[in-house]
This record gives sequence, structure tokens and C-alpha cells, in this order.
Amino acid sequence: MITRAHVPAVVLTVADRLENAGYEAYLVGGCVRDLYIGKTPKDWDITTDATPEEIQALYDEDETYCNNEYGTVGVVHDAVEDDTLKVVEVTPFRTESGYTDRRRPDQVIFGVSLEEDLKRRDFTVNAMAWRPKTEKLVDCFNGQADITKKRLKTVGNPVDRFQEDALRLMRAVRLATELNFAIESETLAAIAEHHVLLEDIAIERVRDELLRIIASPAPLQGIVMMERLQILDYVLPELQAGIGCQQGGIHAFDVYEHNLRTCQAAADKEFSTELRLAALLHDIGKPATRRAGGKNKQYSFFGHEVVGAKMTRKIMQRLKMPREIAQKVENLVRWHMFFADPDEITLSAVRRTIVRIGTENIEDLLNLRVCDRIGTGRPKEQPFRFRKYKAMVDQALRDPISVKMLKTNGDHIMATFGEKPGKRLGFVLHALLEDVLETPEHNTEAYLDTRTAELLALETSELEALAAQGKERQAAEEAAAIKAIERAHQVG
Repeated sequence: MITRAHVPAVVLTVADRLENAGYEAYLVGGCVRDLYIGKTPKDWDITTDATPEEIQALYDEDETYCNNEYGTVGVVHDAVEDDTLKVVEVTPFRTESGYTDRRRPDQVIFGVSLEEDLKRRDFTVNAMAWRPKTEKLVDCFNGQADITKKRLKTVGNPVDRFQEDALRLMRAVRLATELNFAIESETLAAIAEHHVLLEDIAIERVRDELLRIIASPAPLQGIVMMERLQILDYVLPELQAGIGCQQGGIHAFDVYEHNLRTCQAAADKEFSTELRLAALLHDIGKPATRRAGGKNKQYSFFGHEVVGAKMTRKIMQRLKMPREIAQKVENLVRWHMFFADPDEITLSAVRRTIVRIGTENIEDLLNLRVCDRIGTGRPKEQPFRFRKYKAMVDQALRDPISVKMLKTNGDHIMATFGEKPGKRLGFVLHALLEDVLETPEHNTEAYLDTRTAELLALETSELEALAAQGKERQAAEEAAAIKAIERAHQVG
């Protein structure tokens, strides 16, 4: 049973002000569903029989805003500590009609009944309203029964609901995944039949639903559902190339299932959404690089991490993923094999990998390795090897891996050698870093002073070349890796 004690005071304050002014006020949508289930809502929405103008009339001019065609009024509370509750949105009862673009209604009419307002909503579990004044639940479409049955069902005809807003196709999968509900048969059939409607939806909206699926406790379930309903065609079609792509060796699953199980392992460990996304895509390049044979293997996938990183970059661009997320996921995919190859594990290599991927991401790279191992069908990473990797990372992090960790700095160089501020000073510092990345023992003030004097004697062009050695080395390694892949696969 829902009571006022379950609702934040700031939300009750808004509802009570409406009620005291003679209007009706109801919590509605996902927050009511979550309260009924026993979860803490992330969003709080109020609906009322007041018009937008009547809502705003209850507040000072600077306390509200209204800037959309749905009449939603945001009530601002500056004194609230929780940022998510600084604005409580209030929307008048409304009905909608005509969805030409499969997203927005062509016409919005205010002044209808609560039941008419609930009738336009997507799923029965989201079409319940709760009135704080009376603590009574309004359930016109059997949302409570569907929650009890753990069933997701549209309000009314599912085809009509999906044609109104095609994103509901994705939302159905997302909600079923988040709530661990089954999708009702008629609703499921309508999704499968009308999946093509997703073509009309902005990729940013689709991406946001995808990220919520991946951030859920059961991303594997969500991705499988998307594939079976042909929704994956419009979101991550590249994953499907892994279906039936057997790997052999230690792998009990094909590439597709391995990617999904690796992602699920990251979810089980409650790792970040970015890490889960990298886990889902980490072997995306395997189908394109698979060849029969290989040392003690049925198949080889030489260079799949390089190919996979390029594919990931294109996927991130297509999904218009925020730049920081896109870069992190691409880097994790590119370097996920580093800790899988014991021959590559030297302290110098670990230091350079940390520089490439960033100190803030090295823990995620190790964790991706653990999830990758679990995704093979073997329950745990080999403990002795993982402990070795972790120890080497801990040691490498104590070594100088950035200019800030050098036993010298710009001020010291200017004071000691009379160098002026400028590009040359930056080139010297980065050349010194390249030196100590290879030999950490050189990170002493005496050695760096001696080396600085040698560097300052060089022409600016020579200094710049030394400073850029790290980037040039990485670019050369990438080019060599791509050429090696092309030779191995007889491309070009």
C-alpha cells in the first residue's frame, strides 16, 4: 500500500498546493508503478485538472516555467538538496491524437478526465495514478494485476500505441528487462510485426533506451529479446555477425553469446555502464578476423581487437554517444587483449598501456579481462595470473607515467637553465617523460638535469620529434598491426 510517507516532502508540497486551490493532483506513471512494487522512484510526475496557466498562477513568476506543447509546468525548488527534485513537473490531464512523425501528437487537448489522460499512456503498469490527498490508487486498466503477474502489456491496442510513438518498441524491452517482466503475447507480436517503425525514431532516443538496458541488472536478457524481436537490426546489428561464429579452444559459446555473457558478468559485478558496453563490444571484430587453424586452436582471430576498436568507433558515432563514453569504450575494446597475452606483460609495456588508456581506466581494463574470462564459460579468472597483472599495475602506477610525476618541472628548468616559457619547454618535458617511461630509475633530479641540458642544446625540430616519440610509436604500432591483419587475411 502506498502512503504519503513514501513520497518526498517537496513532491507532496506541490500536490497539496494544487489540492488546496481546489484542483485534483495525482502522482502518475513510473513513480506510481515503482511505489507499488516497492522500489524508490527516480522521477516524480504529477498530473492535475488545472490548466498550465492555473498551475503557474499558484506560484511566483520565477518559481515555474512552461515551455513545451504538452503544457508541462516545472515547479522549481532551490532549497532542495537532492538535485533530482529541484524541479517537480506538473502536467494537466490531456488527450492526444494524430502521430504523423511516430513520436509527437499532432494535437493535444487539455481539460479531459483523469481516465482519458491515463488511456493515452503506454503500458498498463504506467497507467496508474495515486492521489496524495486521499491516498487512493486509481487503476483503470488493471495495472496492479499485471504487476502481480509480472506482465508488460500496452493500454489498449498495442499497434495503436506503437504507431503513436515507435520508441515504445524499445521501451517495452527496456522495462521488461529492468523489471524482470514478461511481455504479454499480443504486445510481443505487435513489436515483432512493427519493428520497422524504429526507423522513424531519432537515434539519440534509441541510444538512451539501449544504455538503460545495458545499465539494468539483466542486459543479456534485454539484448536477446531485442535480437528475437528484430529490434537489434536498428540498434547494434554488428553484434549479430557473432551468431553461430564458433570459437573453439576455451570458449564454450559462439562470439555472440560470449559477448553477451561478458556484458552480463560486468552487470553481475555492478560495474559501470561504460564497462558493460565495452564488454558487449569487446569481441565485435572476431567474425571479420576469424580464420581456420592457429596454434593449438580450431580458429584464430588475429588482430580482432584492432578491427573491433575501429568498428566500435563507428558504432559510437552512429549512436551519437557522448564523446567521453565513446572514447573510453573504444580504448577498452582496443586494449582488452593486453592482459590476455603473458608475453606482452613487462613493466614498461604496462606503463605505456596506462598512458594510452589513462590511469582512471586501467582498473576497468583489468575488470574487463575478468569478465571476458567468465564469458568463456569458465567461472573465474586464473587467480595467480590476475594477481600478477594487478601487482604489475600497482607497481607501474608508482612509476612516473605523466609529466606531473617527473622529478622536475617547468619552473625548475626555467630557473636552472634560463629557458623561457613556450613550446620548447613542453617538448623537453615530454621528451623526459618518454625517457623515464622506458627507464623509471632515470626519474631523479640529477639525471633529469643532465638530460635537460642535452635536450636544450638540440634544435626545436629535434626536440619536437623526441617529445612526439610516444604518439609516433603508438601510431606506428597501430599501422603495423593493421598491415599484419591485412597480410594475415590477404586484404589489399
